[in-house]
Amino acid sequence: QVHLVESGGGLVQAGGSLRLSCAAALRSFAHYSMGWFRRTPGKEREFVAAINWDGSRTDYTDSVKGRFTISRDNAKKTVDLQMNSLKPEDTAVYYCARYYLAEAEAAGRGLNEYDYWGQGIQVTVSS
Repeated sequence: QVHLVESGGGLVQAGGSLRLSCAAALRSFAHYSMGWFRRTPGKEREFVAAINWDGSRTDYTDSVKGRFTISRDNAKKTVDLQMNSLKPEDTAVYYCARYYLAEAEAAGRGLNEYDYWGQGIQVTVSS
């Protein structure tokens, strides 16, 4: 059973924008923080952004602060990542994931703190 499905990836020129969306088929989605991660060839999957269960707190890795925005719609069971001012180094496969702990004040950044993962979606930024 597929629990998380990403969409919205693709090819964009440097300086452009993309909006990723993650649709969740998970019970109690509204009670869990969600995160976005990315993986580039030859590197470990890395944290990008997270949003807590009620949307009141967000967290970003330094390299995307001011350019990316994470948001969620609990009624629609979606979590989005708006990516602006994209750079070639943002090229990666992007994954959404669910934080393991319900109603946590904030989500962590560790891979092993997330229990459900999407299949990933490619984002390519050309120079």
